[in-house]
Order: sequence, then C-alpha cells, then structure tokens
Amino acid sequence: MAIPEAKAMEENDAEEAKRLMLKIAAILDEARSSYATHNRKLKELSLLRSKSPSPSLFFSAFSKILTPLFDFQRRLASADRVVSFVSTFAAVTAADEFLDHFLKFLLVAAAASNKTARYRACQIVSEIILRLPDDAEVSSDLWDEVIEWMMVRVRDKIPVVRTFAVRALSRFVNDSVNSDILDLFLEMLPLEQNADVRKMIVLSLPPSSATSQVIIDCTLDVSESVRKAAYCVLANKFPLQSLSIKLRTVILRRGLADRSVAVSKECFKLLKDEWLIKCCNGDPLELLKYLDVETYESVSESVMEALLKAGLVKLQNGASIQQYILSNGDRTEGDLVHCPPRIQLMEAEVSLYWRTVCKHLQSEAHAKGSDAAATMGTEAEVYAAEASDKNDLLEKILPATVGEYIELVRAHTNAGANHRFASRQLLLLGAMFDFSDVSNRKAAGAFLHELMCKPPEHEDDNEGNIVVLGDGLSFGGDNEWAEAVASLARKVHATAGEFEEVVLAIIEELAQPCRERTANYVQWMHSLSLTGLFLKNTKSLRFLQGKAIEPDELLQSLLLPGAKQSHLDVQRIAVRCLGLFGLLERKPSAELLKQLRISYMKGPHSISIESCKALIDLVMWHGPQEIDKALKLNIPCQMNNEKTTFSPVNFSDSEGDLDIETLDILFSGFENDDMASPLPSNEDECVHAILGEGFAKILLLSDNYPSIPVSLHHVLLSKLIYLYFSDVSEHLHRLKQCLSVFFELYPCLSANHKRSLTKSFIPVMRSMWPGIFGNSAGSPFMVSQMRKRAVQASRFMLQMVQIPLYTKETQPDCEDSSTEHPQVIDSSAEVPFECCEEGLALRIAAEVASFQSKKTAAEKAYVSALCRVLVLLQFRKSEQGPIKFMRRLLHRVIECVSTEKDLVKELKRMADRLMTIDGQPDQELLQEEVNLILGKLELECDLDLDASVSMPQTPVAPPAKPARSRRRVRIEEDSSDEGSPSVVPATHNTVKSRTQRASKTAAMTKMSSACRTLKINEMEDLEEDSDVTSEDSDASD
Repeated sequence: MAIPEAKAMEENDAEEAKRLMLKIAAILDEARSSYATHNRKLKELSLLRSKSPSPSLFFSAFSKILTPLFDFQRRLASADRVVSFVSTFAAVTAADEFLDHFLKFLLVAAAASNKTARYRACQIVSEIILRLPDDAEVSSDLWDEVIEWMMVRVRDKIPVVRTFAVRALSRFVNDSVNSDILDLFLEMLPLEQNADVRKMIVLSLPPSSATSQVIIDCTLDVSESVRKAAYCVLANKFPLQSLSIKLRTVILRRGLADRSVAVSKECFKLLKDEWLIKCCNGDPLELLKYLDVETYESVSESVMEALLKAGLVKLQNGASIQQYILSNGDRTEGDLVHCPPRIQLMEAEVSLYWRTVCKHLQSEAHAKGSDAAATMGTEAEVYAAEASDKNDLLEKILPATVGEYIELVRAHTNAGANHRFASRQLLLLGAMFDFSDVSNRKAAGAFLHELMCKPPEHEDDNEGNIVVLGDGLSFGGDNEWAEAVASLARKVHATAGEFEEVVLAIIEELAQPCRERTANYVQWMHSLSLTGLFLKNTKSLRFLQGKAIEPDELLQSLLLPGAKQSHLDVQRIAVRCLGLFGLLERKPSAELLKQLRISYMKGPHSISIESCKALIDLVMWHGPQEIDKALKLNIPCQMNNEKTTFSPVNFSDSEGDLDIETLDILFSGFENDDMASPLPSNEDECVHAILGEGFAKILLLSDNYPSIPVSLHHVLLSKLIYLYFSDVSEHLHRLKQCLSVFFELYPCLSANHKRSLTKSFIPVMRSMWPGIFGNSAGSPFMVSQMRKRAVQASRFMLQMVQIPLYTKETQPDCEDSSTEHPQVIDSSAEVPFECCEEGLALRIAAEVASFQSKKTAAEKAYVSALCRVLVLLQFRKSEQGPIKFMRRLLHRVIECVSTEKDLVKELKRMADRLMTIDGQPDQELLQEEVNLILGKLELECDLDLDASVSMPQTPVAPPAKPARSRRRVRIEEDSSDEGSPSVVPATHNTVKSRTQRASKTAAMTKMSSACRTLKINEMEDLEEDSDVTSEDSDASD
C-alpha cells in the first residue's frame, strides 16, 4: 500500500514541478522582452514561489528553466534582461534560503569548463552582489566561498569572465578584512592585456594612498576608455585636498592635453565640477593656490586657458590690476618697507591670473576684429562691437598709463626673490602697451636700462665664496626671466637697429672692467649673460656695425677671454655665447672654432657639454665642410668622399688635435666613457645625449649635408642604435624620446636610408653580442641579459627595414652610392635589393657563412640569433639574382647551425620558398653576376660557392655507381631530422661543371657529412635545442 502512495506522490511532484517550470518559463519569456515588465513579473514570480508546495521544488524548477541560459553564447539584449530580472529576484529574496541555494548553484557553474557557463555565472553573481542591500543576511561562509571563486575567476583566460569577476569583487574591496582582493587587483592591473578588464579594475579600486598613484598612472593607458575611467574615479573618489600638489598637476597636465576629446572632456569635468565648483566655490584664484603656480606655471596657465575658453572666469565689478596701484593714503600695513607707497604687491597666483585674463581678452579682441574685417554689413558691425567691448574691458584691467605700469613692475622687481615670479608675469604684460609715445618709450627705456644693469643675485657660501644664483647661463638666472626682459625690450625699442644699439651700449659699459681685466666673477657673469640675451634675440651681426662695440671687438675682448677664464661658470656661459655668436656669422671664425674644439676636448664635463652643443649647432647651420674650411684643414676632397670610418682622436693629445676634422672630434666623444655621465643638476644632459640627438638630426636631413660621405651614414646609424639599447641611455629620457621619433621616420624617407640601415645591421650585432669580436662577457646572468638586448635590437632593426617608403621619395643612384640625386619617383618604382630585405638577408647569410665549423658557445649563439632573423626576411620575385645567390648561400648557413633542428627546419622552409619563386631554378648564377651583387652590397665574400644549391645532407651521386648513390640518398632521408624528401639535382649538370679539386672536396664533404649525421643521431637524446639567450650555454665562455 505504501509503494503506490509513494508512486502517486512522485507523480504529483513531477506534475507540480512541470507546472512550475512552465509558469517560470512563461514569466522569464515575458521578462526578456522589456525592462518595463520586470516589476510586475517580479511580483508574479514571488507569488508563485510563495504558493509552491516546497522551496526546494521551486528552486529545482527555477534552476532547470535557467540552465539553457548558461549555454547561450551570444550577448543579446534579451539575455541581459533575463540576467537582470533573475539577479533582482535573487536580491529581493535575500532573507531566506533561496539566495543561498542560488549562489551555490552559480558557483558550480563558475567552476565549469565551459567558458559560456563561467561567463553567465560571474555575470549573475556580480549583478546579485551589486543589487543586495547592505543589511542582507547571508552566511559568512557562503560569502567567503563566493569571494574565493571570484578571485579565481579574475585570473580566467576569458576576458569577459575576468571583467565580471572583478565587478563582483568590487563591493568587497573596501573592507579591511579583504585586503587580499586589493592586492590581487594591484597585481593584475599592470599585467592585464584587455582594456575592458583594466577599466573595470580601475573603476573598482578604492580611494587610498596605495591606489592614487596606480590610478593616475592609468591616465597614460593606451586605451581611451581606461584613461577616461581613471579621470572618472579621480573625480568621484579623490577630493582635491587628498592629492598632493604634484599629483594634481600631473592629472591636469595629462588630461587637458590628451589626444582624445572624450578624455580631455572628462578631465575638464573633474576640473570644473569637483575642483573648481565643489572645492573652490567657483573661484579660479582659489584653485590656482592649490596648484603652486610658481613651480607648475605651464599647468596653471593651461588650467586658466581652459576655464577662460569655457566662460567660467567671471570678473567681479571693479576687479583689475589698477586696484594694486593705490593712492598715497591707501597703503596697507603689511606691505614691505622698501615698496613705494602707491603699490600693493601681488601674490604669484594673482599675477598669473591677470596675465592669462589679459592675454585671453587681447586674443579674443583680435579674433573678433579679424572676423569684422572679413565680413560685411550687420555681421561685421556685431563682430566690431564685440571686439570693442573686449578692448574696453582690457583697458579697464590694465594700468591706466605706461608710467603706472613701469612703477608697478619696478616695485615687484625691487621686492626681492619672493616676488620674482609676479615680476616676470607683469613684464610679459608689456606686450599689450603702446610705446609709440616718446615719453612712454623714454620711461620704459630707463627702466630697462636699470633692469639690465642690475647685477645678478648672489650670496656667500659657508667658505666665503661668492655664488651666483640661478642656472648660471641665462640673464637674471633663468631662461623665462631673460625671455620676458627681451620681449619687453624689443617691444619698447621696436625701430630697426634700436634694440641692438641700446643693449650694446649697456654691454660696452658692463664689459669695460672685463676688458681691463679688473672684473670679478660676478661682473663677468653679468656681462656674458646679457651678451647671450642679445645674441639670442638679434638676427644678424650686421646690426652691430657702427655700434658701441663691433662684432670682432666683442669676440676678442669678451667672449674668447671669458672662455679662457679660470672660473668654470664664466667659461660655461662664455662657451654658450661663442656658439650663439657663430650662428650669426656668415662664415665661422677660426679662432672661435678652435676655442670650442679645445673646450670640448680639454674642458671639464659641464664645459664639454656646452661646447658640444655649440659645435653641433654650428655643424648643422654652416655644414661640416665650411667648418673645416674655416679651420684651414688640408684634407683632399677625394679622400673625404672615400672615407668609411671616423678617425680616432686622443683627447689627451694636445698637439695634433686641431688637424682633425670636426666630425671626427665629435664622434670620438662616443668613445670617451667620462662623457656618458650626466650632470648632477640635469640628468638628461650629457655629451652622449647631445651627440646622439645632433647626429640623428644630421642623418634625418642628410640631403642638406652632401659633404658628409654616404659611406659614413651607416657608421653613425650603428652608433645611434647601439646607444639607444645601451645602459647609457637608460635614464636619458629626452634622448630616448628623440631617437624613438628618429627611428620611426628615418627608414621611411629614402631608399638610401634603408641601405644605411641594412649596412648597419651586422656592425650593431657585432658590437652588442658578448664574447665575440673582443666584447666583454661577464657572469652568465649578464651574458644572458646582453644577448636578450642584442636580439631585441635585431628585431627592432628588422622592423625598420620592413617599414614601407613614403609615396614620393628620393631615388638613389645605385651605381654611385656616394651621392644622392633627389627626384620625385612613382610609389610603384622598385627599390634596389641592397636597400630592402634581400640585401639584409644576403648580409646576414654571408656573416653566418664566414664562421668556421668549430665555434665557441658565444659564436654559436650569435650565429643562431642571426639565422632566426634571416628566416623572417622575404624576397621579391623580381629579384632573381639575389634569390639564386641566397640559395647558394643557404646550404652553408644550414651547415653552420646543423645541430639546431628547429632552426634547420625553418631554413629549409626558406629554401623551399626561394626555389618556388626562382624563375629558372636549374640555371646557375654566373660569377660575374655574383661579383656584381657583392659589389652592390659592398661585401668581400671569400666563400666556396661552387657547390650545388641542394641541401647539405643530400650528397651528389657518383656517375660510376648510380645504384649505391640512390641507396645512400635513401639512408640519409631516413636519418633526416625532418623526415622530408631531399632534392637531388641532375647528376650530369653537377659533374660537368666540377673540376678535379672540386670533386675531391665534394667527396670529403660527403664523408664528413655522413659521420656528422650519425653522431648527431647518437647524441640526439643528450643535446637540447639552442637558446641564444640561455644562461647555461655560457659555461664555455
């Protein structure tokens, strides 16, 4: 009786479960159509659950209906609506056991091998967690299990699974007890390759000192969405006061200048809504106080420009610069004692604020005036009225007269170093005044004379020595101050030649003690700094003719004696002035050049840097031939054109240094290790960095310097590539950036550039590979690192060779590579093979084939690295000569790396490709054609290339015993590493062209090849594949 009842109950349960499944399916089917039905369907589903006979029966039916969703791969809106509906239902039932069962069900799916099941499980878990109320009652053990599985899924191989796993964990990352989640996020963020996952991690990071720098670093992410997310997080989670001044300026500098409009808008939204309005009550002056305008002037200026452009700077009634020019009775108690009674000193933020406001008003007035001039009728009248309004507002802000302006600037300059920044901002306002009136120009000229005659600020150190403050080069101690003074001087003395006349008169006055040799160190610095300002802002030395001091007198009485002074600061600024003076000369002076060369070779490091800058500038401006001609160096032109290397220069030799070409002297700086160290005051400045940047510009503009032989281009390029990958440039960020731009442009501009690139490949590899050609090796770890760096350089050069040329380019003269004939060519014109991948492949093959059969471990690794680049190169079908020559070289290359099976296999594939594109594979290449190819490559290849182009393991069958020959071929094929059939050439062709000596050589080769094959097969289990960067392979080094 019990059995039928139990059976009846099971049938009832089955019918009830079926009924529930149908109702749940109907509800989910309606819920997937629109979000608008979700609230009503949630009530229906909750009612259905409450009326079900048991919770377990409802959950079973619910889970069975939902299971197909976990196999649905497509991301459709309908599927997302179902996920949202199910997650909401689970969140509202958090008070009972349904949520526990559902989460356990989802965790099972999260551990599945099916990627779609893991994706849907993590998606639903993340939705549930984010929708749960804070007071939801869920067991701690279950939460721990959820967190544990989601942390596992953060490392999933599917990006979308990782995304939802991070989203699920985002709610727990703020808890101190879950610090391992934050550690996981910080660990995965720099390693994550998918932009969506990085974006989700950034959005999930909590605000803290540990995450602020990480989020700010994401403002440099390659993905626009990640950068935008970073600024969104900074706006919502980090108040202005919680960030340091440096971090604030970094955020604004990157965001406002971002290349993406969406990212820059997000940064501006942060600036406007969070920082300006919320933290500073809409006051730009208050915002500037948070940015340290004196240290970060450019960032502060860009902030003001953005706010002005958006119309967020509202001028209060009566606010202007004129309010700082007080009447005699308005002087406040806090003003300095030496401040004139009618002037109230500005703060740094106020001075920058008014300068940017005035500059914006002036540019707006000019733009509106131009629009009015370009239009007609009512539109022109509207533009003219707007321009007039801008000019009127500008006049209300600026001091009423030039005299008041001069008095305001003078007060700030006399106030000391604390008001130096405000003084410079006010000096820049001088461009907005009109100095055409004689009295105004006279007052401004008197102030400028006072300003230029003012000695540089200095102080005594602990030992009583005088120390001049500032950079020691620019007038006033910094370049920005010198530029401000020069701009005001040129505005005041705008008549042709007036600026030179006034400034030279002051220089003549200041230089008098220097000419009489009675000047002290400060007087020398003052005179030379003003001279540098003058030389930088004048256009030609002809303006010096007939003035207070002539050009030759200036050179002989001030600049050259200053370069020979005992004080290093005087020497440094004098050398800088010599470089500026040389740029203004029509023909460089021999005495000037000699002094620069001596300072470069003999001077201390700081002097060598300045003289190196001067020499590089002069070489680029006048050309190296003009420089050497001015020095009267007797170097035959023919000898110079045939020059292939730079002459070494011994800097310690003071006798013959001036009889060497200037380029040789400059290039020798690379060989001086002392010149590689940067200055303590500027880590980006050293002689190697200046030489690298200078030679890069010379190579990029090589058409402008025909006197530099083309045969030297690859020498310079090799040195630049070596410098780019060396330890020297590790911290030279300016040089690295300069060379990265250079390497991107150089191979695109000219076929001759590509020729130089292919010629520099082997010299670079020889210079970088440890343990060969005299290069030092070191420990196994160091050898491994050096090899990895050399391999990286080889791949880098390969990419440059493969970059296509621009459409319009310079056609090189293939017969005479020493000159270039610029002409516009068609983009479809063929580039000579020596300038492309074919030339590089032949150079690499010749280099590999030049090694003997017995090689050291370093040589084996070197040859292997070259072959791994070789197999990546492609040949054009039109270059039949290089194809045939490469086929003849390949069998020698394979012999050199015969122990590396994978590499041999790649080389054989390359040989098969070459045979496929060879138009006449049976036709031999004549020796004259080989010599022609070698001549174009400028190679001397002394190799035995008379052998057949067949693979080395396939011997030539002797004509007397054909049966034995076929048997030997079959044996060797069976013992081949690849198991691929060998190519057997026609016997009569090979025998007919072979001499008696060649036959003996071939026989010996067959014997040694057979022995070597047997030895390789016997030791196959003992040897491993070669690794060019392995540390273990260096034991024999």
